[in-house]
Amino acid sequence: MAQEFVIKSTLLEDKINELLPSQGGAAAGVDLSASTMIVPIVDLTESAEGSNLRQDLQTALSLTSITSFDVENTTTTIINTTGYYRVFGTFNVSSNTGARDGSFTLTDGTTSKIITTFKLGPTGNNVNFVESYDFIVLLQAGDSLTCTSSGSGVFMKGCTRQLADLSNTLVNP
Repeated sequence: MAQEFVIKSTLLEDKINELLPSQGGAAAGVDLSASTMIVPIVDLTESAEGSNLRQDLQTALSLTSITSFDVENTTTTIINTTGYYRVFGTFNVSSNTGARDGSFTLTDGTTSKIITTFKLGPTGNNVNFVESYDFIVLLQAGDSLTCTSSGSGVFMKGCTRQLADLSNTLVNP
């Protein structure tokens, strides 16, 4: 036979009222209680179903989850859809003449902000230079991410992968 216990703790009651107001926690006269009876709980969430991936697996790359880009001597919009995106790749220079820089810029059509810039100074010799990048951006409605290469022989190569939408729902690979 199960035994019932009434729990009198204003600290616990206040926390229940704060976290669970729809469960009657805001009503006067609701007492907390405990029981020695074992009550089985059936978890019907997606995680119990096994359909959620571990966080490290959720960020995996797949043939259909990535979009590649290769920008040379131009500015290209690489993402213009809302959400959270991982952007990764390399800044490659195989030239020793002219401007040798590349950058990523977030814009809403009116205001632009440079996220990161890569620049290689003059050397006087033929240069093969490679620098990696890997960052996450949030694009709201109307935002876009552009990639700029300043000249011939300056390559911004990489991929984008959407991690989540604006409602914070993770996008599986």
